[in-house]
Amino acid sequence: MVSFSPDIGHRELTFADRVRGISWGLILLLCVLSGIGFAMLYSAANGNWQPWASKQVVRFAIAFVPMITAALIDIRYWFRIAYWVYGLALALVVAVDLRGFAGMGAQRWIDLGFFQLQPSEVMKVALILGLARYFHVLPTENAGRITHLLVPVGMVMVPVALVLKQPDLGTAMTLLAAGAIVFFLAGVRLWMFGAAAVAAAGAAPLIWSMLRDYQRARLTTFLSPNSDPLGAGYHILQSKIALGSGGLFGKGFMLGTQTHLAFLPERQTDFIFTMIAEEFGLVGGLVLLALYALVIVYGFTIALRSRNHFGRILGLGLATNFFLYVFINTAMVIGLIPVVGVPLPLISYGGSAMVTVMLGFGLLMNVSIHRDVRINRLGESQVL
Repeated sequence: MVSFSPDIGHRELTFADRVRGISWGLILLLCVLSGIGFAMLYSAANGNWQPWASKQVVRFAIAFVPMITAALIDIRYWFRIAYWVYGLALALVVAVDLRGFAGMGAQRWIDLGFFQLQPSEVMKVALILGLARYFHVLPTENAGRITHLLVPVGMVMVPVALVLKQPDLGTAMTLLAAGAIVFFLAGVRLWMFGAAAVAAAGAAPLIWSMLRDYQRARLTTFLSPNSDPLGAGYHILQSKIALGSGGLFGKGFMLGTQTHLAFLPERQTDFIFTMIAEEFGLVGGLVLLALYALVIVYGFTIALRSRNHFGRILGLGLATNFFLYVFINTAMVIGLIPVVGVPLPLISYGGSAMVTVMLGFGLLMNVSIHRDVRINRLGESQVL
């Protein structure tokens, strides 16, 4: 991680200072993970760059530009427009109901002509950005008062409810978990989380009645996948077969039978980790998880070094959100949690997730570059 010279602490950061402050080690890790994704999408198409790998390479190249741009913009600017970003993301989520198109049984996307945007992915970053600003302004002693939590609770629950309506249970749960983690980092008292858990348990019957039939089937099949092996349990059973067949070192690149004989569904998206484990075995899966762990630790290190509250909450929230992506996807494909449809970041095929994850890392690097900037409640600052 780059360290600035002592004299920079007494003046505004120049553009050259910001470029030197970019976390090139983190960028290298992101490139390695994305490279693994390109290779696996090539394998998923039976040794062909079409239809997935070539598009994913282009998406990564395009997403690289906003990532670097987000990193170089003054952090005070991000602070000032945080609510606007949140509002825009919320408007896009609302627009899904008005102008969105359906795919795979859900209405989650907006067709922009050149790109099919999934606004709920954008909301993951926008929510953390908006909450970081709110809790930066809120005095720490007020973080435990219910009256001061009504606004941030609304900021979380409104998009969660809209995303559930699409329906997208996985993304809704990710938004809820990311919001809860930011609340915890901001100093919200633990008894409030306990009260929220009790309230959620009490509302479980209502939530169950609101779920679609296929969502209920996924939850019941999680408890007993063999009860419907050719229906709701098919995905997870085939995933487990592929995972087990890979053994210690795997069957080899493009030699996975479950994948290339078309037994494994959604191999290019939700179940791509299973394909990696089948072709490269337990060792390959653990190496991939180790790379993810390095990225997550890198993110937490950046956040904890920030000397302003906004950057610290933003960085921790973004690093945790990335962890949620990885944890939910890998836990899902090995049967630890129900199948909820969350992509494996930087590896699964998908444009919205790729752009959103890269933008999140741009903001994370922004926190690193501006770690010595102190921001007051108005967004004004001085360099320490």
